[in-house]
Amino acid sequence: MEWKQALRGRLAVCTGPKKSEQELKDEEMELFTKYYMEWKGGRKSVNTSYMNIPRFYYRLPAEDEVLLQKLREESRAVFLQRKSRELLDNEELQNLWFLLDKHQTSPMVGEEAMINYESFLKVGEKAGPKCKQFFTAKVFAKLLHNDPYGRISIMQFFNYVMRKVWLHQTRIGLSLYDVAGQGYLRESDLENYILELIPTLPQLDGLEKSFYSFYVCTAVRKFFFFLDPLRTGKIKIQDILACSFLDDLLELRDEELSKESQETNWFSAPSALRVYGQYLNLDKDHNGMLSKEELSRYGTGTLTNIFLDRVFQECLTYDGEMDYKTYLDFVLALENRKEPAALQYIFKLLDIENKGYLNVFSLNYFFRAIQEQMKIHGQEPVSFQDVKDEIFDMVKPKDPYKISLQDLINSSQGDTVTSILIDLNGFWTYENREVLVASDNDNTTDIDDT
Repeated sequence: MEWKQALRGRLAVCTGPKKSEQELKDEEMELFTKYYMEWKGGRKSVNTSYMNIPRFYYRLPAEDEVLLQKLREESRAVFLQRKSRELLDNEELQNLWFLLDKHQTSPMVGEEAMINYESFLKVGEKAGPKCKQFFTAKVFAKLLHNDPYGRISIMQFFNYVMRKVWLHQTRIGLSLYDVAGQGYLRESDLENYILELIPTLPQLDGLEKSFYSFYVCTAVRKFFFFLDPLRTGKIKIQDILACSFLDDLLELRDEELSKESQETNWFSAPSALRVYGQYLNLDKDHNGMLSKEELSRYGTGTLTNIFLDRVFQECLTYDGEMDYKTYLDFVLALENRKEPAALQYIFKLLDIENKGYLNVFSLNYFFRAIQEQMKIHGQEPVSFQDVKDEIFDMVKPKDPYKISLQDLINSSQGDTVTSILIDLNGFWTYENREVLVASDNDNTTDIDDT
């Protein structure tokens, strides 16, 4: 009865534990892969180049992967240190200046020493490997300006090298604060950078430590207001290097910086104290926030109520009141009305219908408040039709019935247009521009006569 035993054995195999649906799918996929690879391997023209593609994506470590994060931070620090060592130090820069001066080519242009291309290459050979990147035909051609002997200015070349070294040093310094390692700084990263920079700026020696947090907030807002128009909360390091803000900030290293320069520099101690002092003066109830009524006294106190309503509707507020950070954006917009970022800020407030353009209705909506203020001050209101025509003539929009933000920027009249619509004093200045110009000319003549 051997066949019975064989049958029982086969039945025992078939009645084993039943596979789940997922196990069956996995088995099917495994068999498919096996037979597909066997079939593919049997073909003569198999392209195996995919096996040589380098890896181009590396996943960032998650917050709970502490070891991987530490490893990444350390490797970035080592990389940045290596890059820093590749830069010219003060001694090497002095040596470069000595070599350039030694190989200058006669004659001089005024008091400026010059060098021709042949001597330029000789200096490059003697200056060392770190300088090799600067001694190229491309750099020489960039600095060549109408010299009859085909030479470049030694001072201009040396300043070029210094600028490049400074840019690389600054980029490395900023990258040390780039916690994410993605080439941008968050607000907290930039705050840490500026806070640690303060002790190196002699012009800020007089600041009390209790004011440091307000100073840092004031400084950081300028970077983010102009360099982060989409309000993403981060700025590219390249954008920081490309703008002039860092130059203004590092200008405070100059111990003999003039009073005029300090007053025009947003990052100076007098400027920061001025802005913060204005904020405190406006805050009549001393609760650390500004209500609409308190903000209405800003500047000459002639901003219209309708415009201020829009500010509190669109900007971040807390229980209907504005904090210092929001106030800084407001000040930066109104003090820099010629800048695209400032115009974008004001345009958003003027675009009451959120259509992306200003039409006659929008202009009339804001100008009515100007007319009402004129009546309050005993002035004869100006016709809106006349003002509307003047605005469209100034801007010259692509669409004769709509003014877009780009139209406003392209016209170079954005500051004038916005002033006419939101500020009685701004409108009065525009309306009496001819009288003011004549008055200025008279004053100039009087000064010349004396």
